[in-house]
Amino acid sequence: MGNYQLAQRMRNDKYSVEKLAVNVTQLFLNADMPQLNTTLERFGGEYNARLMVLDKYGKVQVDSYGKAEGQRLNIKEVSDIINAGEASSYGAYSVNPINNKDNYINICTANLVNNQGLQGIVLFTSSLEDVISNLNKLQASILKFFWISALVSMIFALFFSSIITRPISTLTHGIEKMGKGDFSVRVAERGSKEIKNLSATFNIMSEKLENLESSRNQFISNASHELKTPLATMKILLESIIYQDDMDPEIAKEFLNDINKEIDRLNFVVKDLLTLVSLDNKAINLDRSKFSFGKLVQSICKKMALLSEQKNQNLIVDIDDECEMYADSSKLQQVVYNLVDNAVKYTGENGTINVNLRKTGRIAVLSVKDNGTGIPQEDLKNIFDRFYRVDKARSRESGGTGLGLSIVYQMIMLHGGKIYVNSEANKGTEFVVELPLAAK
Repeated sequence: MGNYQLAQRMRNDKYSVEKLAVNVTQLFLNADMPQLNTTLERFGGEYNARLMVLDKYGKVQVDSYGKAEGQRLNIKEVSDIINAGEASSYGAYSVNPINNKDNYINICTANLVNNQGLQGIVLFTSSLEDVISNLNKLQASILKFFWISALVSMIFALFFSSIITRPISTLTHGIEKMGKGDFSVRVAERGSKEIKNLSATFNIMSEKLENLESSRNQFISNASHELKTPLATMKILLESIIYQDDMDPEIAKEFLNDINKEIDRLNFVVKDLLTLVSLDNKAINLDRSKFSFGKLVQSICKKMALLSEQKNQNLIVDIDDECEMYADSSKLQQVVYNLVDNAVKYTGENGTINVNLRKTGRIAVLSVKDNGTGIPQEDLKNIFDRFYRVDKARSRESGGTGLGLSIVYQMIMLHGGKIYVNSEANKGTEFVVELPLAAK
């Protein structure tokens, strides 16, 4: 802004001095000093400036202030015309180089020429105090505006930063609580889109961790109970044998048989737990080979027929297609066995069990349907959870560990398949398994 105002002032002063030069050239050449002096005073008053006319050697001939006549001015603006041959020259000073007194002045010179060349110089000097004053006022206004703007900006920044940082602080506090083991913490989903999405993601993660922690605790509790029950039973039976010296041999043998059953039950629980741990750790690899899934289903149903006959059940097997597949036969054998075994266990006397295998495109569809006790609707969503039992008392009586369906589910997922269940209490249950014939 200062450079612009100085440039504008220079243009105006150069125009003024050139105009003055036109008016005084002839007067100076004619040596009409009274008229020259009058002209300088008139122009000086009009432009509020000090005017001088110098000869071609730089000596002052006329001064509108009447103070410098006879002095030689050795300043740049005069030298530019005398020595450098310039037509005009301009300069701005913080201290007047003519009298070393006034502050902030400008000096503008123009040549006076005729056919014989340079004859004299017109010197125009005026104060720049008005320009400097305007610049100072402008600077003060700008500084004032700056500080007001900075203050307002700071207030807005603090306000908006609090809006932005509050959700982040809340989220950080939630993470700290989660780090201490509190997975129930949730944060409000507010703030910008990114912060809101981050909060929503945190809540989802927190909920999953809470569910996982709950499942872990439940799993430990159930596993402890499953292991503790047979151990407690065996301890009672063994103490009875140890502390009863005159125990009937038949009763002692019966107690030992019961202990043997409890040991088998412990083995089943431990085996199933190890299987699930291996599945969780991705430690189980599929040993795939080509085989007939239909023959595998037929073989298992043939073995299970002996158990179903003991309960006068009607086990109907319908194999629509042999379903040649490339999969792990031993693991699918465990799947089919668990499903048919459950159907036999939870179907009463004279019940009916239907096992059907068909092929749909490149999918083998196995259905195991019974008309047994069924599963209440509220329990269907939990039947694949570990240790979950619809009827805990009957499950333990039948020798179940509550891990069979969980293992079935994991084995099917490992093969890239799906399992569905349809059931109604006291009317029966149907499990439908879909398995790809080839590896995905």
